[in-house]
Amino acid sequence: MRWWDIEPVLELERELFPEDAWSRGMFWSELAHARGPEATRRYVIAQEGDRIVGYAGLAASGEQADIQTIAVTRDHWGTGLGSRLLTDLLRAATAFECSEVMLECRIDNVRAQKLYERFGFETIGVRRGYYQPGNVDALVLRLSDPSTSVPPAHPADGVQGTEIHG
Repeated sequence: MRWWDIEPVLELERELFPEDAWSRGMFWSELAHARGPEATRRYVIAQEGDRIVGYAGLAASGEQADIQTIAVTRDHWGTGLGSRLLTDLLRAATAFECSEVMLECRIDNVRAQKLYERFGFETIGVRRGYYQPGNVDALVLRLSDPSTSVPPAHPADGVQGTEIHG
């Protein structure tokens, strides 16, 4: 993800997460840590032509990585794009030499929970009222050793016509 992707990503963010969408400043702050030799973030977008159809981000600190966000347009639900984005983040966590990956998931987002479970994430707790202003609980999920949860990269991976860019 680059700075010029922030506006279209914000539009998608507001559409998919109307109650608790990230702000422009939050994305700018994350991207500030995603470049250069001291990078601790990986943010990517998925594009079909000129249209952004998904995005994802990960923050690394020491041996732990945190998935900050994953989003896919509704018309791409069920296509495998969420899996591709998650795979990219887990490969990044491995490159950052993280031994575990954490994330929070809305308790009412069953679709996302199933995705994370397929990759081996386990629920380790609940954060009451985590998502505001809706006061929605979050499941806290953990994946030990992300390097064993994703297959090696293959050139034919992915959704036809959809490219993932950092």
